[in-house]
Parts: sequence; C-alpha cells; structure tokens
Amino acid sequence: MAATREVQDHYFREARRLGYVARSAFKLKEILEKKNLIRPGDYVLDLGCAPGAWLQIACQHIGPAAKGGMVLGYDLKSVRRPLKFCDEALITREGDVFKVTSAEILELTNRRHFDLVMSDMMAATTGHHHSDHYQSMHLARRTLELAGDLLRSGGSFVVKVFEGAEYPALLDECKARFDKVKGFKPKASRNESTEMYIIGEGFLPAK
Repeated sequence: MAATREVQDHYFREARRLGYVARSAFKLKEILEKKNLIRPGDYVLDLGCAPGAWLQIACQHIGPAAKGGMVLGYDLKSVRRPLKFCDEALITREGDVFKVTSAEILELTNRRHFDLVMSDMMAATTGHHHSDHYQSMHLARRTLELAGDLLRSGGSFVVKVFEGAEYPALLDECKARFDKVKGFKPKASRNESTEMYIIGEGFLPAK
C-alpha cells in the first residue's frame, strides 16, 4: 500500500508543479502519448469536464485559438476560469448530459461535427462495486450515444468505465461504431481501482 500511495502522491505533486487542476490530467496525457487522437485545430468535446484537467490537456494539443480549433467542456458543475494552458478556444457550459441535445451542443460551436468526444465523468462512488459499475455503464452509454450524433467519420472516442459484468457488452457496442477499440488502464490510475478507459478510433457513422 505504501508503494501505491507513493505513486499517487507523485502524480498529485506533478499536477501541482505543472499547473494542472487535477492528477487525472496524466491519464489523458498518457492516452494521447499512445494514440494521436487530438491534432492542432481539432474540435474536442469533454463531457463531465470539471474541474478541468482534461480540458487543459486538450487545449495544449489543439494549440492556440488562432489555429482554429476548439474545446467544449460540459458538466453539472462550473469550471473555474482561467485555466492554465487554455485561451478563448475553450468554451465551458453547465448542464446535464442526459438533458442536453446534440443539436444544442453543436450550436455552441457552430460546427457540424467533433473530432474527438471524451469523458472522464463518474457519479459519486458508493463503495459498492456493482452499483458503481452500473452507474459508470449508464454514463458511458450516454457518452457513446452523443458521440454517435456528434463525431465526424473517422473521429475518436475516449470514455471511463468501471469493469464489471456489463463491460464486455459495452466493448462490443463500441466495436460496432469504431474501426478500432481498445481498453486501457493508465499508470496514473490507482492500482486497486477497476477503472478502465475505452478508446475508439475510426468512427463509423450509422448508414
């Protein structure tokens, strides 16, 4: 346990040192080091974005507003601004992802499609594995539903889930919509956690 705590303390200290608002920044950072999911000028949607660590990483990858890209963050909670590494290319809105429509999201950016839809959101955990697992599946499937409406052909997808009975079914649902699908656990995740990140590449629009 001491070694686990040391690893977690390392990411916490690094987040503070580098100016990230949460250690979760390193999870997306590692995913993007393995997969080139964000390019300069891309349009990125971050669902469940508070407190904003993933927004910061996305902003670093799309570059300054002058490059034409945008990051849209959506969450029930407000995001404290300004965020280091982000400029006017970042838009944040408060709202419920189960109530917002795809049309409303697109209207905020004046776009027809996004290049990446990602989500690190999670309901408050109960400590009961099955309850937390099914809560995560509910959120992940909503993210996949919105991604189906919002992604461009060939676009990408990242979503956090807790492994459990429904995890293989969700993987199959993602495989039906993406050319490549992989489950991945970043080093910054706690060893005892069952969290996984499903990465989808090459979005296949419904015919």
